[in-house]
Amino acid sequence: MAMQFYTSPEQIMRDRSEFARKNISRGRNTVVLSFADGVLFVAENLSTTLHKISELYDRIGFAAVGRYNEFENLRAAGVRMADLRGYAYDRRDVKPRPLAKAYAQTLGAIFTEQTKPFEVEICVAGVAAKPEDDELYRLTYDGSINDMPGYLAMGGQSERVDVVLKDNHRFDMGLQEAFDLALRALGSVGGEGSEPRTIGAERLEVAVLDRFREGRAFRRIRGAALSALLPADTSGDGDDTAEDKTEDKADTRDEPSGSTEKPAAKKATGSKRAKPATKPDESTEE
Repeated sequence: MAMQFYTSPEQIMRDRSEFARKNISRGRNTVVLSFADGVLFVAENLSTTLHKISELYDRIGFAAVGRYNEFENLRAAGVRMADLRGYAYDRRDVKPRPLAKAYAQTLGAIFTEQTKPFEVEICVAGVAAKPEDDELYRLTYDGSINDMPGYLAMGGQSERVDVVLKDNHRFDMGLQEAFDLALRALGSVGGEGSEPRTIGAERLEVAVLDRFREGRAFRRIRGAALSALLPADTSGDGDDTAEDKTEDKADTRDEPSGSTEKPAAKKATGSKRAKPATKPDESTEE
């Protein structure tokens, strides 16, 4: 009778954790932070249709990194749970904490019972009357849940992104200042060496839970509104340098043109038509 190989539970959990962390670290980062007028979500996303940021309920938002099909299933389940609770009781009874707890139980069960854990990290955020009362919950692949102090970062190299947020985050920031901080945090990783990275509007997904908006507080920021938030385009400087280069080229072209004046003069003096043209002029002047 063949003996089966024995693997300790610690080794199994360690392998699953390493597998999930390795695949999540390949994803692009997402930043969520509270500011004076609401909760801001900023994600680096190349797709315009597959969203990493979504609405769960009236004043509750959802953000995720990792495998899209896995966190999309979690998002849809959260929407159904919130709708059922709001229908059975009242819309004001739908809070982010019960949703975060339900996600934690689901992710924990999948991590311990299934062969492959979910390769996701998610955030459940709720906007309150004051920035200090906003609820931000970060949930990892193994069902761990953390109540974050007004900001969080998820994805690859999230520790470095989190350092930038920790050093600069304030609850009294406006939308523009909060967006600049999120953009600077996202650009602090992924560049060549330690240099910051510039992220264009086509690579960003941005949304806000508006603190002072009645009913559904979630709204996306895109198009002209997103372009207005981005820093001033540096292409103007590049155009100036390009014009300088063209002017330099024009100057270098003018330099040999001086030498071409002599042959032109020679042509004028050496041409047979020029001589008879000068003689009548001299005679008339006399």
